[in-house]
Amino acid sequence: MKEETTPIETIDEYIEAAPPHVRGLLSEMRAIVRKAAPGAAEKISYRMPSFHENGVLVYFGAFKSHIGFYPTASGTAAFPEDLKRYKSSKGAVQLPLDEPLPAELITKIVKLRVAMNAEKKGTKKPKAR
Repeated sequence: MKEETTPIETIDEYIEAAPPHVRGLLSEMRAIVRKAAPGAAEKISYRMPSFHENGVLVYFGAFKSHIGFYPTASGTAAFPEDLKRYKSSKGAVQLPLDEPLPAELITKIVKLRVAMNAEKKGTKKPKAR
């Protein structure tokens, strides 16, 4: 990652600053989230990529041996069986760097978060696809 003195302002910069062997996974994660939440805004928040639609949807970030995926506590609580195989805690999932990203699971979680935020804000829920 870039040195602390150089703030990262976009997800593109975050991905570019990551180690070469991680960039593909970060780009893939971004694409999965973008497809599941096409109306979401991209931001850097807490020095990590994040997506927002009627509030925060998810964060993700690169670490030494995993991609951290942070769909908030409600995002992890809704899929305990699907998350069993991953190291996880309330609101966080560690996706190993040496395994493919679970695109279907990430998609389900992101779509749930979009629906939850829409309901919380009183906006119309997106149709399930």
